[in-house]
Amino acid sequence: MEMPLKILTNLTIMKTKTLIVVLGPTAIGKTSLSIQLAKQYNTEIVSADSRQFYKELLIGAAPPSAKELSEVKHHFIQHLSVSEDYNVGKFEEDAILKIEDLFRKNDKIIMTGGSGLYIDAICKGFDKMPEIPSEIREKVISLYKKNGIEFLQEELKEKDSIYFNEIDTKNPQRLMRALEIIYSTNKTFSSFRKKEKKKRSFNIVKIGLEIDRELLYNRINNRVDIMMENGLEKEVKSLIPYQNKNALQTVGYKELFEYFGENCSLEQSIEMIKQNTRRFAKRQITWFKKDSSTTYFSPNNKDEIIRFIG
Repeated sequence: MEMPLKILTNLTIMKTKTLIVVLGPTAIGKTSLSIQLAKQYNTEIVSADSRQFYKELLIGAAPPSAKELSEVKHHFIQHLSVSEDYNVGKFEEDAILKIEDLFRKNDKIIMTGGSGLYIDAICKGFDKMPEIPSEIREKVISLYKKNGIEFLQEELKEKDSIYFNEIDTKNPQRLMRALEIIYSTNKTFSSFRKKEKKKRSFNIVKIGLEIDRELLYNRINNRVDIMMENGLEKEVKSLIPYQNKNALQTVGYKELFEYFGENCSLEQSIEMIKQNTRRFAKRQITWFKKDSSTTYFSPNNKDEIIRFIG
């Protein structure tokens, strides 16, 4: 059966469209470069940074500043509340609709973020997962807080060794997500994963950013100091009533919750934020380096990147 001419024409048109993905670890300069590229191509930016979705995380998630947001139209920035449940499957649905809509008026669109799973959801597709009851999610978070990451690792290793051997087992978010599925369905997380890459109707160009590791870590440490000067402590204190929400099980918030729970000093909490952010950056780099389709540049090489994109 031949495909109708109208459908073939639409597919051909979309294949002339390009999603430019700017990825890399936290604090490396993705926001600045993305804005420069968006101005170059007179286009808009889709965020794939899961922490920047939440309007209450104005400091700790390091979202674009008000000035940066005014320079270029951004999507999926501060559009949710931490009280809302949101996941990568829902993001895939929402973001693909937005991207296809933006392609009606733009040949190129910029997508940027440090959340590898969310970027993969757009570039490769994400397997449909069952909805998780809130009581199961809260149970898993409580187990993590009470028993630490070692408990999550042992639980997942026992209940789903296949997935355990595939993921970064030092990432509590991945461990908790898998256990949520296991506890709510009595099936392994890996049984829901088809690993079939979805075909997108547009081209994808992945631009990875990298700098000297020591320089990156220094930038991370300085950023944490600036966040504290800008009021991160006050921001986290205001979120104590929501500290069990999934959106707040992240670096920069969980360490200060420990301080407010009188489990450590403020100085210790700040040092842990720096250490955990450096570890987080290392995990991001490991995740992104697995993808051979990404081409790497210094964040300062805008002209070279533009020549590469073509």
